[in-house]
Amino acid sequence: MFPPNLVEATIAQSVIKIIVPEEYKANPRFSNKTFNLKDQYPYWAFEEKLEMKSTNVLGLVTFSVILGITIGKMRERGKPLLVFFETLSEAMMIITGWVIWLSPLGVFFLVIAQIMEISSFAALLGQLGLYFGTVLLGLFLHGFGTLSVIYFVCTRTLPFRTIAGLSQVLATAFGTASSSATMPITIQTLDGMGVDPRVTRFVIPVGATINMDGTALYEAVAAIFIAQRNGLELGIGQAAAICVTATAASIGAAGIPQAGLVTMVMVLDTVGLPADQISIILAVDWLLDRFRTTINVMCDSLGARLVDMLSAADLRSMADVDKANADPHELVEIVKGDTHV
Repeated sequence: MFPPNLVEATIAQSVIKIIVPEEYKANPRFSNKTFNLKDQYPYWAFEEKLEMKSTNVLGLVTFSVILGITIGKMRERGKPLLVFFETLSEAMMIITGWVIWLSPLGVFFLVIAQIMEISSFAALLGQLGLYFGTVLLGLFLHGFGTLSVIYFVCTRTLPFRTIAGLSQVLATAFGTASSSATMPITIQTLDGMGVDPRVTRFVIPVGATINMDGTALYEAVAAIFIAQRNGLELGIGQAAAICVTATAASIGAAGIPQAGLVTMVMVLDTVGLPADQISIILAVDWLLDRFRTTINVMCDSLGARLVDMLSAADLRSMADVDKANADPHELVEIVKGDTHV
């Protein structure tokens, strides 16, 4: 989980392979108290260390999380390093934006190359149709199932009226395929619905940055789809690794159109899947991106509404304290946490 060499982890990862003795395969035995293979088969412990030419994503993510926590603990002393990484992230997002603008031409040639290698075009369309339907079904169940249940359990009210009030926000999210571009109208709509501005101006920007649940779901399904197309059977450990990496990668995805494709490579590298197979799903990704962005924005909005309802008493007490501490010689108007002098 923690790479010994960060530079090496960007291009290679180590794999330990245990070679099972043939005699054990033919006649496995158990000891009376414990399953001690070393005593029964002295050659069982033979291990071979292999170097795979793929990024050690889990190791890098683990290191990044620990480094982020450490920088947060350092407070003022850690700010220069934090500014460096923020600037580097912004620079990479600009480069990613340039690549995305050129992606239609690249997608065309990638898809054509894959189609030329496939004997049955109808079979490919059927596979893509099943993949497309699976992602849509997962997004629908998450958005109107999981999120609705969480909202109901916490507030004892159904979220459908709130979702109906977000129709303009969701339409904008679907049209722009960008959480960041939808953020201004999301904040404006939630303010009009009575959500405290202090909540919307904190929850929505944070959600647009790190809350990409629709993207995480899509990346996990895409990785499984690519594995099945290549005839690979994923074990429980590999499936768990895909889920963890997809969740972590979605947090780092930018709120711009089709940014999930960039982090998809990380998910595939985790389980050793070929990254060039992404070109197959590019044909339908432009449309799936709009659906998953809609779910991302809906989750952000419901989260802001939920925080507002659960924190109503604390927000009122904070407003009372602000009023009590206000200078009586100044014209101060406090409206739900907004102060205008």
